[in-house]
Amino acid sequence: MFGISEIGIILLVVIAVLCTKKLPELVRSAGKSARILKAEARAMKTEDTPADTPGTPRVIQGETVTPPPPPPGQNPRT
Repeated sequence: MFGISEIGIILLVVIAVLCTKKLPELVRSAGKSARILKAEARAMKTEDTPADTPGTPRVIQGETVTPPPPPPGQNPRT
């Protein structure tokens, strides 16, 4: 008979036909919501990473490993 995708398309067409008066308002509202969400996400991202500004050293937590000394008689820079 009908698959899920065909029923979904039919429902979208029916909703679009029945709600033509409210559809532009809904789309406008969804666009505003998306812009607000993007702006808030961008603001949170800049708040979380203030150390990424130029000139600020980055601190990475971890263990400091020193290389072993070179064998005697070898140049350490080679």
